[in-house]
Amino acid sequence: MNSDRVGTIAGVDEVGRGPLAGDVLAAAVVLPDRHGIAGIVDSKKISPKRRSMLSGLIKEHAVAWQTGRASVEEIDEINILQASLLAMKRAVEQLGCIPDMVLVDGNRAPELAYPCEPIIGGDNSIEVISAASIIAKVERDREMEQLDDIYPEYGFRRHKGYPTKQHLEALKKYGPCPIHRKSFAPVRRILVLSGAM
Repeated sequence: MNSDRVGTIAGVDEVGRGPLAGDVLAAAVVLPDRHGIAGIVDSKKISPKRRSMLSGLIKEHAVAWQTGRASVEEIDEINILQASLLAMKRAVEQLGCIPDMVLVDGNRAPELAYPCEPIIGGDNSIEVISAASIIAKVERDREMEQLDDIYPEYGFRRHKGYPTKQHLEALKKYGPCPIHRKSFAPVRRILVLSGAM
């Protein structure tokens, strides 16, 4: 999976900035010049089944790939933007190769020891960023489905922690669980009302 090859471009994207629960997760990917994988696009534009299939192919053919995360506790401590940048930084630093350039989806880039360029809409226009978005999305969705087995009353398998009507109703009924982000307004509001904050 890892390579010492220099002169490579790493694509980076994160998933999980909007949910009320769970870690924020990022992926970094270096693709070979010719990988033969068709249909690498923004993860939000493809079905879960296709995302899972593409994630496996990307991992199989990538020069290097890695994920990084920031925990719920880190999100609450440093805010979601900084936690997202931290997750991306961790993913890149664990790649095991030295990229010539790091291309990041969005308008902010993490502080890295390599040249780094944020690209707005990069997950929709730069293949290597799209590849990172696919790996990150599949990984985080899988984790939220596993967490649904631990906290079944919230419906994480269905909404992956995003503030859907079902999730907000469950939050009001049961209160936050350990993987909820206390700094996010809907969660904080319930904690304040219950006297927990």
